[in-house]
Amino acid sequence: MQEVVKKEIMKLLDTSIIYPNSNSLWVSPIHCVPKQGGITVVTNENDELVPTRTITGWRVCIDYRKLNEPTIKDHFPLPFMDQMLERLAGNKYFCFLDDFSRYFQIPIDLMDQEKTTFACPFGTYTYRRMPFGLCNALATFQRCMLAIFHDMIEESVKVFIDDFSVFGSSFDKCLNNLDKMLQCCKDAHLVLNWEKFHFMVKEGIVLGHKVSGVRLEVDKEKIDVISKHPPTTNIKGVTSFLGHAGFYRQFIKDFSKIARPLTKLLEKDTPFKFNDECRKAFELLKEKLTCAPVIVSPNWNLSFKLMCDASDFAVGVVLGQKDGKNFHPIYFASKTLNPAQQKYSITKKELMVVVFAFEKFISYLILSKTIVHTDHSALKHLFKKQDVKPHLIRWIILLQEFDIEIKDKKGTENVVVDHLSRIDNDETSDDSEVDDNFPGETPIEIKTKDEPWFADFTNYLVDDIIPKGMTYQ
Repeated sequence: MQEVVKKEIMKLLDTSIIYPNSNSLWVSPIHCVPKQGGITVVTNENDELVPTRTITGWRVCIDYRKLNEPTIKDHFPLPFMDQMLERLAGNKYFCFLDDFSRYFQIPIDLMDQEKTTFACPFGTYTYRRMPFGLCNALATFQRCMLAIFHDMIEESVKVFIDDFSVFGSSFDKCLNNLDKMLQCCKDAHLVLNWEKFHFMVKEGIVLGHKVSGVRLEVDKEKIDVISKHPPTTNIKGVTSFLGHAGFYRQFIKDFSKIARPLTKLLEKDTPFKFNDECRKAFELLKEKLTCAPVIVSPNWNLSFKLMCDASDFAVGVVLGQKDGKNFHPIYFASKTLNPAQQKYSITKKELMVVVFAFEKFISYLILSKTIVHTDHSALKHLFKKQDVKPHLIRWIILLQEFDIEIKDKKGTENVVVDHLSRIDNDETSDDSEVDDNFPGETPIEIKTKDEPWFADFTNYLVDDIIPKGMTYQ
């Protein structure tokens, strides 16, 4: 480990990124952590096959947790990854560039340099440039990149930390955008890593996804690693697998329903039993990942279509568009219901799916025509009905800002999501009555010309109004 640290210190000293400093009020410890590559399978003490990441090298890190605690946090937002990928997909040519040394290109104020001091077996050193490990380093770098390319963001360049993507609808336009981008880098003295350049390509890998002129796919290399993952034997392994698989959940139809046996293992005070149901869910998720569908970027000249359906314990939604006779999916979304939501009536569940879909895809649907396909025909008349429960009225009011057209579709024809409601679930098939008491639903004072016989009771229970001629008792 000392050789690893010595080599790193000499490299930083040669480039004047750090300098010796023996008089600092802030000193942080140094650590060496392994660089992990692919996953290999080994046999443990119980002759069980367990996944293990292979160590390809070592990385020197500094523990800045004591410094980060009193630091005022910078909440500068990072771009949404899904919106970035959709903006890239659909263009004909791309240029992918990468920053060199990332944070080290940003200098630290002279008054604050001593706060970055760290100790190692060879002495104490201080950074002149922004190091890794600081809580505000990510936000600071993203703000810097947006300041450099402020007039090109969204129009011709997408920036995600140190990954730059230049795009264009034609070869000449993409080349012109690349020329402007490189000129901005030259003016700002921003150094790029030429070894990771990809110029004027028609498809490429961005943030674990494959983008091209007409579609968006998953990265096959990432999926191959997940597909070779053997069944896990502990909670940490389940969490790791769900984290990797959840990264591509927009490609997996009914992800929440499929992963339900695995997510139940993570609940509090639940014994870890990786039974056959969990194994089936584990293998099905890997199968769904290996044959994930191709999704397309939205065409803002066409109306959007929502396929919605609900079951006893989960809801599923598919956002897509129809170009000609073919339906092209844009996004898959699903979620499991909590115990209170599982007691909802069928009509309320179906309306809850529509509300969930519009909240999830509000960035697509806010200014677009939306056609909602459902196998529950009562939703078409629910918007015109006035004597409904207050909870349903609130949901209907939320949907008023959208341009919605509801079309009834038979369950056998709505094959994309309808199979959710056709799966038997023994765990939730109890005989408990439906709870019609919704949170926030309270009676109001009754004042009419001919008051009903129960008006006095209602007014007293609501607001302690005692009728005239009667005592409190």
